[in-house]
Amino acid sequence: MPVDGNLDLHLFQPRDVKALVTEYLWACQQKGVLDVRIIHGKGTGALRRTVQTLLPTLPEVAHFQTASEADGGWGATWVRLKPL
Repeated sequence: MPVDGNLDLHLFQPRDVKALVTEYLWACQQKGVLDVRIIHGKGTGALRRTVQTLLPTLPEVAHFQTASEADGGWGATWVRLKPL
């Protein structure tokens, strides 16, 4: 999976999301990719809640917010990582 600042969770099982997001954000931080869009989809909101509950627990996360409509609206979350 490319570490390019875009993580699309549609391709993964919900049970894998926490570990995947954690590992992906760490890899982005290591590469200096500090702005990351996590695409969780709109659906029922379950993946969004999982992601947005996880993010404040990760030490590398400086800030996160729901994406603008142009970037996916409530189907995506922008994450700003702390630089190393």
